[in-house]
Amino acid sequence: MRTPPNVSPEVFSVALQAFAGVVGKEWVFVEDEDLFPYRDSYSPLRDTPEDRSASAAVAPGSVEEVQAVVRIADKHRIPLYTISTGKNLGYGGSAPNHGGSVVLDLKRMNRIIEVNESNGYAIVEPGVSYFDLYNYIQERGLKVWLDVADPGWGSVVGNALDHGVGHTLSRFRNHFDSHCGMEVVLANGEMVRTGMGALPGSQTWGQFKMGMGPILDGIFSQSNFGVVTKMGIWLMPAPEAFMHGMVMAARYDDLHAVVELLKYVENTGLASGAPEMGSPLLGISNYTKHLVDAFYEGPPQLQKQHADLIAKASVGYSAELQKYGLDNNIPYWVLNLKFYGPPKVIQAQWEAVQELAEKSIKGVRFQAGQIQSDPRKASAEWTVYPQDVGVPNMDFFGMGTRAGGNPHPMRGHMWFSPVIPQTAQGILEANRVFEEAYRTLPALQNVPIWNLRPFALPAPFFERAFLFIVGFPITDDASMNKASIKAYRTLLDIGAQHGWGEYRCHPEFQDQAMGLYSYNNNSLLRLNEVIKDAIDPNGILSPGRYGIWPRHLRKGAQ
Repeated sequence: MRTPPNVSPEVFSVALQAFAGVVGKEWVFVEDEDLFPYRDSYSPLRDTPEDRSASAAVAPGSVEEVQAVVRIADKHRIPLYTISTGKNLGYGGSAPNHGGSVVLDLKRMNRIIEVNESNGYAIVEPGVSYFDLYNYIQERGLKVWLDVADPGWGSVVGNALDHGVGHTLSRFRNHFDSHCGMEVVLANGEMVRTGMGALPGSQTWGQFKMGMGPILDGIFSQSNFGVVTKMGIWLMPAPEAFMHGMVMAARYDDLHAVVELLKYVENTGLASGAPEMGSPLLGISNYTKHLVDAFYEGPPQLQKQHADLIAKASVGYSAELQKYGLDNNIPYWVLNLKFYGPPKVIQAQWEAVQELAEKSIKGVRFQAGQIQSDPRKASAEWTVYPQDVGVPNMDFFGMGTRAGGNPHPMRGHMWFSPVIPQTAQGILEANRVFEEAYRTLPALQNVPIWNLRPFALPAPFFERAFLFIVGFPITDDASMNKASIKAYRTLLDIGAQHGWGEYRCHPEFQDQAMGLYSYNNNSLLRLNEVIKDAIDPNGILSPGRYGIWPRHLRKGAQ
């Protein structure tokens, strides 16, 4: 039996027996076959001695059991690594940052405490998935939508805590921003509620975020300061109808006007769904439905002349490529916009968008989808991407399966996702910098980075900034995975040199990524460490998560 670092077999055995006394023997896992699900299925270190794994796992069924387990762990100095449903694939999955930790698996805590239709919120435990909450809403005929992440099996709480995003209105698709109040178990087993939940008998836990005093909720996201056992989440009132519209621009320099239009229509509410950008001329579609289609069927095939011109373009441009697009009526840029509301309002908003675009983009063209009112029907028929209308599914995970467009599936993926300015210049500069690095730096040679060539268009999930997302495949080839790790680290440093930091990343890179937020001699990290030492003096909760290590595990510790 494996033991946690610096814990003797005798002490560990005592702790395991104590865990079993709390949760039941059947919910304490120590055998290799039982621990296999607690490995990182998408690990870049797969099949190497460095791959992270757990020494055991324990699955409490209530907040009282969480408190008891945490107190036992604190008493015996057993490191715990908390997961909600463990579906955070691409970002570490269920595996602990600190190898040998005991996974604290909250999947059994799957109660939906409340869904309030009138005020548009839910209060849930961390084991509640998007499928669970969606089905609960549908079974009761409630007129609210849940904003869902791409994989519907993920935890509503866990995704919000890791700063995940969705696809509907901006106020809901930033999942941590749409949370409202939480219940947290601290390292000493004490329970704390934030916001209005701290008021006994509160009537407004899911309605008002602030409560009295400092807003502490943020310190429990992307951190290891506590175990979140309940959370409020805001739900979107079900709109009467929805529509997808496309704005198409013909010239490379139109990118500036397209980005300015995107910002204006989203920030004024003219088109408040998740915008997406594409380039038919460069063979790029970032519209999520098209990405899913490509996984299953393969990307659209281009004429040889067209493909050759793309290959010769620099930072996505050549005069010859632009002329080819103009001659063949192929847009350089497409802006996909989503609209929600009464049909008359949607129509008026779409007309206003067209008027704005015509003022700034020469020769702009438009294409509007049908105004629809049934999200389940639209999702089943794929006339929209299901997540755009709050319907969870697993189709986006076609990227990791054997399918028509992916006959040789890899073993996983990692996302490199720096935050760049929400400007055309930001897009062009990021492409120029990373393309030059890809061409010239040995660490990036022969690494199959997705989306970087011929041009990368950003993801506008968040308001006022772009995510410049490129992907690294995980394979069965250890040397290729090692090269991908080196390439990823190189891109992290390059991004930081240009002022672009990660918003979220795999545990293999969290120390480096956090270290790059180094203003004033890493004062942010040092503040995190002060909080860690005060709130978790024995350092038992998820050591190393997002670069926050307890005192005894920091570099240079004696």
